[in-house]
Amino acid sequence: MTTALRVLLADDDVLLRAGLASLLTQAGLDVVGQAEDAAGLLTLVRTNVPDLVIVDIRMPPTHTTEGLDAAREIRAELPETGILVLSAHSDVEHAMELLASGGGVGYLLKNRVTDVEDFLDTLQRIAKGASVVDPVLVTELVSARRRNDPLAALSTREREVLALMAEGRSNAGIARQLWVTEGTVEKHVRSILTKLNLPETGDDHRRVLAVITFLEAR
Repeated sequence: MTTALRVLLADDDVLLRAGLASLLTQAGLDVVGQAEDAAGLLTLVRTNVPDLVIVDIRMPPTHTTEGLDAAREIRAELPETGILVLSAHSDVEHAMELLASGGGVGYLLKNRVTDVEDFLDTLQRIAKGASVVDPVLVTELVSARRRNDPLAALSTREREVLALMAEGRSNAGIARQLWVTEGTVEKHVRSILTKLNLPETGDDHRRVLAVITFLEAR
């Protein structure tokens, strides 16, 4: 006989929490505890060691990232416990550390859960180590990264030049690699430094700073 998935819920919306608990219980899952704030969640998790925790991001007392902070603690203390962030808010940038911590993590938006069977299947998959992120959140994350990408202003050729700079090649070496003149490479390098907003100073070597920017953005 398969052991029922042991789930712990954390949400300060009592009606939503009660409704979700009822849904999971009817589906055969074992709801081992419910919490209305992050402190209560951590206490219950340490006592019950559930298979899966479902937590909102914004919880009392400040309704900012308490739930997410608690989820990070749970992941650090009990890495085998699956975590589903189920929130009405899109805070994917704040959740990146948690999402990048390995399998058994999910992030769904409450208003995007429209199929009960699919939702229940997602819980099982997360508990077994899968990673699940709402496609809307993935799109937002990709868009945000593009907006914040320091290399976004560079042309394809300028990126090629910068990549060769990162390999330690001189302008002459880059020119030979790309089959262009050294003067053309010099123009590309000047353009790269300008687009990366690296002003010439007496203390910093702009070429080195450009390479560092390239490596950090990869």
